[in-house]
Amino acid sequence: MANHKSALKRIRANEAKRLRNRYQLKTTRTFVKRLKQVTDKEEAQEMYKSVASMLDKLAKKNIIHKNNAANKKSKLQKLVNSL
Repeated sequence: MANHKSALKRIRANEAKRLRNRYQLKTTRTFVKRLKQVTDKEEAQEMYKSVASMLDKLAKKNIIHKNNAANKKSKLQKLVNSL
C-alpha cells in the first residue's frame, strides 16, 4: 500500500481516469456497431461524421493508437461508400 499522500491521490486520480477512458472507448465501440447496422446512406454519412470525431478524440487522448483510429475510420468510410 502507498505510504505518501501524493501516492494515494495518484491512485485515486488514475482510477478516475481509467473509468473515464473505459466509458469513452465503450461508447465509441457502441456507435461503431450502430453505424455498421445502418442501411440508409444519408443516415450513415451523418453518423460517420460523429463516429470519426469520437475516434479522433480517443486517439488524441492516447486511449487508442492514432493508426488504430485511422484504420477504423478508413474501414467505416469504405462501408459508408459501399451503401
